[in-house]
Amino acid sequence: MASAIFTKKFREEATCSICLKLMTEPVSIDCGHSYCRICILGLSGNRSSETSSPGTFHCPQCQKSFKRDSLRPNKQLENIIETIKDTEHERLCEKHGEQLHLFCEDDGQFICLCCERSPQHKGHVTALVEYACQHYREQLWKAVRKLSVTRMKYIQLRKDTTLKITSWKEKINHEKERIHSEFKSLHTFLNQEEELYMCRLKKEKEQKLSKLQDILAHLDDKLQELENHIQELDKKSQSSAQNLLQDIKDTLSRKSAIYVETPEDVSLEMHTVCNVPALYLNVRRVLKHYQDNVTLDPKTAHPDLCLSDNRRTVAYKGSILMYQNPGGFSVLSCILGRECFTSGRHYFEVDVQVGVEWGVGVCLENVPRDIDIVREPQSGFWAIRLRKDKSCLVLTSPQISLPLRDQPQIVGIILDCEAGLVSFYNATSHSHLYTFPTASFSHALRPYFEVYPFSSLSLISSNK
Repeated sequence: MASAIFTKKFREEATCSICLKLMTEPVSIDCGHSYCRICILGLSGNRSSETSSPGTFHCPQCQKSFKRDSLRPNKQLENIIETIKDTEHERLCEKHGEQLHLFCEDDGQFICLCCERSPQHKGHVTALVEYACQHYREQLWKAVRKLSVTRMKYIQLRKDTTLKITSWKEKINHEKERIHSEFKSLHTFLNQEEELYMCRLKKEKEQKLSKLQDILAHLDDKLQELENHIQELDKKSQSSAQNLLQDIKDTLSRKSAIYVETPEDVSLEMHTVCNVPALYLNVRRVLKHYQDNVTLDPKTAHPDLCLSDNRRTVAYKGSILMYQNPGGFSVLSCILGRECFTSGRHYFEVDVQVGVEWGVGVCLENVPRDIDIVREPQSGFWAIRLRKDKSCLVLTSPQISLPLRDQPQIVGIILDCEAGLVSFYNATSHSHLYTFPTASFSHALRPYFEVYPFSSLSLISSNK
């Protein structure tokens, strides 16, 4: 009851005396009375001619003067009006006509005081709407916080998935480039193989055609000779008896002694045979055509390295030399091949089975050998390296990790000086490992080998 009285009193204070409704955008004037903004502006506009002083108006309630530009918003009253509106919008109990000030926790519904005392809600847990609202507001906040955490997890998952998509696209693009590079190299090899076999086939064709054409010319000569004999005998047979019988026996004996000379049998079997599918299936066989018998250069060896007598095997033995080669590596445990490559295509194979860590490739002949230089193409190195943890790295900046299906036992290195390509193959499984991006070599290139403790490398001889 008291609440209704207070609500009524607040409504009377918040009612505009001009429009007799709850004020809209309430403003106060100098005397302290408040009105709807639109109402007081409309009233002052209509009475502007009645005022003794231009721009001065009178309050409808107390007749005190005010100026139009002195109107100021009454935010406090505006908030009270909003509260009154919210209160008036509250529902009343359909059964008792009372305001629903309570909330029944058991039934989850608003009830009035009469409802609380009724048998329907006897023994139920009830609370004032304000308290129940605060309690459930806190529960909602907790739920919001919990959902916000879940939302952040989903945002992170989405971010991770986006990164995976980007990474996957980059991986696919890298694989496309690798496949393109590998097929480009294979196409080059196959084109050269085609030219080689075509050259051989052309040579074989010319050799046999020459023999057959010689036989054909000889047969033409024999046919002409026979034609001459036939004409001679035919002419003699038609001559007079004296001419016919003259030396007849000698003529018949001489002409009848002509026999057919069988020419040399030239076989049409081709000796130049190219099994194209086999070339596709055996890349190593193709590469073998370019294989060089690479040997090691002891003058470039680090003091901890030991070479075999045939200069094809190098092992890490620790400090066994008492002196440092003037042109050798003094910091990196490396050694170079004796051969220098400036043009053409070159292939060599390295047995890497012995040991747990190694590096192979090519490098510029003039790379520094007395400092700890970073091995990468910008420094003149094109190499790959196996680490102790069995991971294989491409020595670039940054380094690239190579996924290995099988750890290579023999690594093949192909260098194409004109094309500017350096490629690596697992010669055991005939699979491509990596091809460096196209480069322009400024100096001669030499085979390059890194040897680490408990490891050795062996060069495989060509069968050419």
